[in-house]
Amino acid sequence: MNDAGIDGKVVAITGASSGIGEATALLLAERGARLVLGARRSDRLTDLARRITEAGGEAVHIRTDVTRREDLHALVGLARERFGRLDVLVGNAGSGAISPLDDLRVDEWDQMVDVNIKGVLHGIGAALPVFRAQGSGHFVTTASTAAFRVVPAMAVYAGTKFAVRAICEGLRQEAGDSLRVTTVSPGQVHTEFAEASSNPGIRAKITETRDRLAIPPVAIARAIAFAIEQPDDVDVNEIVVRPTAQL
Repeated sequence: MNDAGIDGKVVAITGASSGIGEATALLLAERGARLVLGARRSDRLTDLARRITEAGGEAVHIRTDVTRREDLHALVGLARERFGRLDVLVGNAGSGAISPLDDLRVDEWDQMVDVNIKGVLHGIGAALPVFRAQGSGHFVTTASTAAFRVVPAMAVYAGTKFAVRAICEGLRQEAGDSLRVTTVSPGQVHTEFAEASSNPGIRAKITETRDRLAIPPVAIARAIAFAIEQPDDVDVNEIVVRPTAQL
Protein backbone atom coordinates (compact mmCIF):
# COMPACT_ATOMS: atom_id res chain seq x y z
CA MET A 1 0.00 0.00 0.00
CA ASN A 2 1.21 3.52 -0.73
CA ASP A 3 2.31 5.68 2.18
CA ALA A 4 -0.02 8.40 0.94
CA GLY A 5 -2.57 8.97 -1.76
CA ILE A 6 -5.37 6.90 -3.19
CA ASP A 7 -3.83 5.36 -6.31
CA GLY A 8 -3.72 1.56 -6.02
CA LYS A 9 -5.60 1.28 -2.74
CA VAL A 10 -8.32 -1.36 -2.50
CA VAL A 11 -11.50 0.26 -1.20
CA ALA A 12 -14.74 -1.54 -0.36
CA ILE A 13 -17.88 0.58 -0.14
CA THR A 14 -21.25 -0.41 1.29
CA GLY A 15 -24.33 1.45 0.12
CA ALA A 16 -22.49 2.02 -3.15
CA SER A 17 -25.47 1.93 -5.50
CA SER A 18 -26.53 5.58 -5.19
CA GLY A 19 -25.97 8.88 -3.43
CA ILE A 20 -22.83 9.30 -1.35
CA GLY A 21 -21.66 5.74 -1.99
CA GLU A 22 -21.91 6.07 -5.75
CA ALA A 23 -20.22 9.48 -5.76
CA THR A 24 -17.42 8.15 -3.57
CA ALA A 25 -16.86 5.16 -5.84
CA LEU A 26 -16.64 7.35 -8.93
CA LEU A 27 -14.28 9.87 -7.33
CA LEU A 28 -11.96 7.26 -5.84
CA ALA A 29 -11.90 5.36 -9.14
CA GLU A 30 -10.82 8.54 -10.92
CA ARG A 31 -7.94 8.77 -8.44
CA GLY A 32 -6.79 5.23 -9.07
CA ALA A 33 -8.45 3.21 -6.32
CA ARG A 34 -9.53 -0.35 -6.98
CA LEU A 35 -13.17 -0.61 -5.94
CA VAL A 36 -15.19 -3.39 -4.34
CA LEU A 37 -18.81 -2.27 -4.48
CA GLY A 38 -21.55 -3.54 -2.19
CA ALA A 39 -25.27 -2.71 -1.98
CA ARG A 40 -28.62 -4.45 -2.12
CA ARG A 41 -29.54 -3.20 -5.61
CA SER A 42 -27.45 -5.44 -7.83
CA ASP A 43 -28.60 -3.84 -11.08
CA ARG A 44 -27.28 -0.46 -10.01
CA LEU A 45 -24.00 -2.00 -8.87
CA THR A 46 -23.59 -3.65 -12.24
CA ASP A 47 -24.14 -0.35 -14.02
CA LEU A 48 -21.77 1.53 -11.69
CA ALA A 49 -19.01 -1.04 -12.11
CA ARG A 50 -19.47 -0.87 -15.89
CA ARG A 51 -19.13 2.92 -15.87
CA ILE A 52 -15.96 2.72 -13.81
CA THR A 53 -14.32 0.07 -15.96
CA GLU A 54 -15.29 1.80 -19.21
CA ALA A 55 -13.54 4.91 -17.87
CA GLY A 56 -10.39 2.88 -17.28
CA GLY A 57 -10.85 2.06 -13.61
CA GLU A 58 -11.11 -1.21 -11.74
CA ALA A 59 -14.28 -2.31 -9.94
CA VAL A 60 -15.95 -5.51 -8.86
CA HIS A 61 -19.24 -5.84 -7.04
CA ILE A 62 -21.33 -8.15 -4.92
CA ARG A 63 -24.85 -7.85 -3.54
CA THR A 64 -24.47 -6.76 0.08
CA ASP A 65 -27.11 -6.43 2.76
CA VAL A 66 -25.27 -5.03 5.78
CA THR A 67 -27.80 -6.56 8.18
CA ARG A 68 -26.34 -9.95 7.21
CA ARG A 69 -22.93 -10.71 8.72
CA GLU A 70 -22.11 -13.15 5.97
CA ASP A 71 -22.61 -10.48 3.31
CA LEU A 72 -19.91 -8.27 4.86
CA HIS A 73 -17.54 -11.22 5.07
CA ALA A 74 -18.27 -11.91 1.40
CA LEU A 75 -17.53 -8.29 0.49
CA VAL A 76 -14.20 -8.34 2.30
CA GLY A 77 -13.48 -11.78 0.86
CA LEU A 78 -14.07 -10.51 -2.67
CA ALA A 79 -11.55 -7.72 -2.12
CA ARG A 80 -8.91 -10.21 -1.00
CA GLU A 81 -9.74 -12.68 -3.76
CA ARG A 82 -9.59 -10.16 -6.59
CA PHE A 83 -6.96 -7.71 -5.32
CA GLY A 84 -5.08 -9.59 -2.62
CA ARG A 85 -5.91 -7.19 0.21
CA LEU A 86 -8.31 -4.58 1.56
CA ASP A 87 -7.01 -1.13 2.45
CA VAL A 88 -10.19 0.81 3.24
CA LEU A 89 -13.73 -0.11 4.24
CA VAL A 90 -16.19 2.72 3.65
CA GLY A 91 -19.25 1.87 5.73
CA ASN A 92 -21.80 4.02 4.01
CA ALA A 93 -25.03 1.98 3.98
CA GLY A 94 -27.75 3.61 6.03
CA SER A 95 -31.47 3.78 6.68
CA GLY A 96 -33.30 7.05 7.30
CA ALA A 97 -36.89 5.93 7.83
CA ILE A 98 -37.60 8.88 10.10
CA SER A 99 -40.94 9.71 11.71
CA PRO A 100 -42.33 11.06 15.00
CA LEU A 101 -42.21 8.56 17.85
CA ASP A 102 -46.01 8.84 18.14
CA ASP A 103 -46.28 7.13 14.75
CA LEU A 104 -45.04 3.96 16.48
CA ARG A 105 -43.41 2.68 13.30
CA VAL A 106 -41.54 0.08 15.33
CA ASP A 107 -40.54 -2.00 12.32
CA GLU A 108 -38.80 1.06 10.87
CA TRP A 109 -37.04 1.69 14.19
CA ASP A 110 -35.76 -1.88 14.05
CA GLN A 111 -34.61 -1.37 10.47
CA MET A 112 -32.60 1.70 11.38
CA VAL A 113 -30.95 -0.10 14.29
CA ASP A 114 -30.18 -3.12 12.10
CA VAL A 115 -28.72 -1.12 9.20
CA ASN A 116 -27.16 1.89 10.89
CA ILE A 117 -25.70 0.23 13.99
CA LYS A 118 -25.48 -3.49 13.39
CA GLY A 119 -24.41 -2.92 9.79
CA VAL A 120 -21.41 -0.89 11.00
CA LEU A 121 -20.54 -3.58 13.54
CA HIS A 122 -20.78 -6.29 10.90
CA GLY A 123 -18.33 -4.35 8.74
CA ILE A 124 -15.92 -4.00 11.64
CA GLY A 125 -16.26 -7.68 12.42
CA ALA A 126 -15.43 -8.64 8.84
CA ALA A 127 -12.59 -6.19 8.17
CA LEU A 128 -10.82 -5.84 11.53
CA PRO A 129 -9.14 -9.27 11.50
CA VAL A 130 -7.96 -8.64 7.93
CA PHE A 131 -6.56 -5.23 8.83
CA ARG A 132 -4.80 -6.70 11.88
CA ALA A 133 -3.23 -9.45 9.79
CA GLN A 134 -2.07 -6.92 7.18
CA GLY A 135 -0.79 -4.48 9.78
CA SER A 136 -2.75 -1.66 8.15
CA GLY A 137 -6.26 -0.62 7.27
CA HIS A 138 -8.72 2.25 7.37
CA PHE A 139 -12.34 2.34 8.51
CA VAL A 140 -14.32 5.26 7.06
CA THR A 141 -17.90 5.39 8.34
CA THR A 142 -20.75 7.68 7.34
CA ALA A 143 -22.60 9.10 10.34
CA SER A 144 -24.68 12.30 10.16
CA THR A 145 -25.03 15.75 11.67
CA ALA A 146 -27.88 14.02 13.52
CA ALA A 147 -25.09 12.47 15.59
CA PHE A 148 -24.56 15.94 17.07
CA ARG A 149 -28.06 17.43 17.16
CA VAL A 150 -31.46 15.86 17.81
CA VAL A 151 -34.57 17.35 16.24
CA PRO A 152 -38.23 16.26 16.27
CA ALA A 153 -39.07 13.16 14.20
CA MET A 154 -35.43 12.08 14.18
CA ALA A 155 -35.07 10.59 17.67
CA VAL A 156 -34.39 7.02 16.61
CA TYR A 157 -32.31 7.96 13.57
CA ALA A 158 -30.22 10.34 15.67
CA GLY A 159 -29.86 7.65 18.31
CA THR A 160 -28.37 5.29 15.75
CA LYS A 161 -25.96 7.94 14.52
CA PHE A 162 -24.90 8.87 18.07
CA ALA A 163 -24.16 5.16 18.47
CA VAL A 164 -22.10 5.10 15.28
CA ARG A 165 -19.95 7.96 16.54
CA ALA A 166 -19.46 6.22 19.88
CA ILE A 167 -18.55 2.90 18.27
CA CYS A 168 -16.10 4.52 15.87
CA GLU A 169 -14.47 6.53 18.65
CA GLY A 170 -14.05 3.36 20.68
CA LEU A 171 -12.61 1.63 17.63
CA ARG A 172 -10.19 4.50 17.12
CA GLN A 173 -8.94 4.23 20.68
CA GLU A 174 -8.46 0.48 20.37
CA ALA A 175 -6.97 0.60 16.86
CA GLY A 176 -3.39 1.24 17.88
CA ASP A 177 -0.79 2.85 15.66
CA SER A 178 -1.39 0.81 12.51
CA LEU A 179 -5.10 1.32 11.78
CA ARG A 180 -6.99 4.50 10.96
CA VAL A 181 -10.59 5.38 11.83
CA THR A 182 -12.57 8.22 10.25
CA THR A 183 -16.19 9.24 10.82
CA VAL A 184 -17.75 11.53 8.21
CA SER A 185 -20.96 13.30 9.24
CA PRO A 186 -22.93 14.82 6.36
CA GLY A 187 -25.64 17.41 6.73
CA GLN A 188 -28.30 17.88 4.07
CA VAL A 189 -27.16 16.07 0.93
CA HIS A 190 -29.08 15.74 -2.33
CA THR A 191 -29.79 12.00 -2.18
CA GLU A 192 -32.76 9.63 -1.95
CA PHE A 193 -32.88 10.06 1.84
CA ALA A 194 -36.42 11.47 1.88
CA GLU A 195 -37.87 8.42 0.14
CA ALA A 196 -37.07 6.23 3.16
CA SER A 197 -39.70 7.91 5.34
CA SER A 198 -43.18 6.43 5.15
CA ASN A 199 -44.71 9.49 6.82
CA PRO A 200 -45.95 11.70 3.95
CA GLY A 201 -45.62 14.96 5.87
CA ILE A 202 -42.07 14.22 6.98
CA ARG A 203 -41.14 13.05 3.50
CA ALA A 204 -42.45 16.30 1.98
CA LYS A 205 -40.61 18.41 4.55
CA ILE A 206 -37.30 16.63 3.95
CA THR A 207 -37.73 16.93 0.19
CA GLU A 208 -38.43 20.66 0.42
CA THR A 209 -35.37 21.24 2.61
CA ARG A 210 -33.20 19.10 0.36
CA ASP A 211 -34.26 20.92 -2.79
CA ARG A 212 -33.68 24.29 -1.12
CA LEU A 213 -30.23 23.90 0.39
CA ALA A 214 -28.70 20.42 0.01
CA ILE A 215 -25.16 19.94 -1.27
CA PRO A 216 -24.26 17.29 -3.87
CA PRO A 217 -23.03 13.82 -2.81
CA VAL A 218 -19.61 14.51 -4.33
CA ALA A 219 -19.01 17.04 -1.53
CA ILE A 220 -19.02 14.14 0.93
CA ALA A 221 -17.00 11.99 -1.45
CA ARG A 222 -14.27 14.65 -1.45
CA ALA A 223 -14.17 14.58 2.36
CA ILE A 224 -13.80 10.81 2.31
CA ALA A 225 -11.05 11.05 -0.28
CA PHE A 226 -9.24 13.65 1.85
CA ALA A 227 -9.14 11.26 4.81
CA ILE A 228 -7.97 8.32 2.70
CA GLU A 229 -5.19 10.17 0.90
CA GLN A 230 -3.36 11.20 4.07
CA PRO A 231 -0.05 9.51 4.99
CA ASP A 232 -0.41 6.35 7.05
CA ASP A 233 0.62 8.13 10.25
CA VAL A 234 -2.09 10.78 9.86
CA ASP A 235 -5.54 9.81 11.14
CA VAL A 236 -8.35 12.20 10.25
CA ASN A 237 -10.85 11.19 12.92
CA GLU A 238 -13.98 13.26 12.29
CA ILE A 239 -15.23 15.40 9.43
CA VAL A 240 -18.53 17.30 9.48
CA VAL A 241 -19.73 18.56 6.10
CA ARG A 242 -22.96 20.55 5.83
CA PRO A 243 -24.43 23.24 3.59
CA THR A 244 -23.46 26.75 4.65
CA ALA A 245 -27.17 27.54 5.05
CA GLN A 246 -27.88 24.60 7.38
CA LEU A 247 -28.27 25.29 11.12
